[in-house]
Formats: sequence, C-alpha cells, structure tokens
Amino acid sequence: MSTRVEVLYFAALRDAAGIASEHVDTGAADLAGLYAEARVRHPLPFAQTQLRVAVDGAFAGWGDAVRAGSTVAFIPPVSGG
Repeated sequence: MSTRVEVLYFAALRDAAGIASEHVDTGAADLAGLYAEARVRHPLPFAQTQLRVAVDGAFAGWGDAVRAGSTVAFIPPVSGG
C-alpha cells in the first residue's frame, strides 16, 4: 500500500537533493524507511543517525509510522555560534 506525503529538506540536505520539498508516494512503514527511500532518490550526505525528523511541525521518532497527508521534515545538524 502506498502513502502520499510531503518531504521537506533543509540546509545541506536541500543542497544535496537540489530541491526544498517533494511529494512522494511511499511504501515505507516508518520514517526511517522513508529516509532510506529518499537516499535512493537523492545523494543525501547524512546517515539517519545524524538527523532529526519532524512530522507536521513536531519532532518525531524514526520508528513512527508514516501517515498519509503528513509533512515530514528531515533536519540535518547545524552549526552556529
């Protein structure tokens, strides 16, 4: 079964993907699987363990289920001072 979601890419992930967002149909059961699919489509430079993930504006866990119609954001590490 396929689920349609919007995926947002920020900072270095946006640069690597060449896009800020995309709508995808996914068969992934969880957010970790969704990120794995994104890495197949795009040369994303970070392992999942280096990122945070958010769903509909709230931080989520990688094992959380993918929900139809959600907006999923992959958030890379940032530096600042």
